[in-house]
Amino acid sequence: MVKLLFVCVGNSCRSQIAEAMANHLGEGKVLAFSAGTHPLGVISRGTLEVLRDKGIGLEGHRSKGLRDVPISEMDVVVEMGLDVECPLPADFKGRLIQWNIPDPYSLGQDYFRDVRDLIEGQVRRLLANLAGETGNSKIETRKSKMETGKSKMETRRRKPANRNPRLENPIFDFRISNFDFLL
Repeated sequence: MVKLLFVCVGNSCRSQIAEAMANHLGEGKVLAFSAGTHPLGVISRGTLEVLRDKGIGLEGHRSKGLRDVPISEMDVVVEMGLDVECPLPADFKGRLIQWNIPDPYSLGQDYFRDVRDLIEGQVRRLLANLAGETGNSKIETRKSKMETGKSKMETRRRKPANRNPRLENPIFDFRISNFDFLL
């Protein structure tokens, strides 16, 4: 079973949505976790509502910090945005991936839905990539009518010390309405 960790700042919105989507879409072939670099201690009401719209519940979930998850046991760690930097333990052997997902915290439900749909697309692509890497159908995702487009997804084994992604990508434009990226 592939272990995934999704990391955002508060573990209230983005990483919670990604964890729930990965566990739902992975159908028991992945085990997803989420954590925040500075956990808020609560899951956003917007997160609960947009997942409920998809028939996914978060009963038993809570906002967690990085100390609450075994990072070194993960196969993949996903930083949900450029505002997130997950410190990796020396014994981490997995892959680090960075996504550019905007934080919907305290924004309207329409924005939350757009971010949820963006995360769903990214999770679907990640699961498909993982299935392709294993050379078999170890990971299959549920079929969807959702149209998936290309997006910027950076994959690295290790993060260089003192790396500042904002300096490396000084031009950043994100329009949530149509999911256009310019990096």
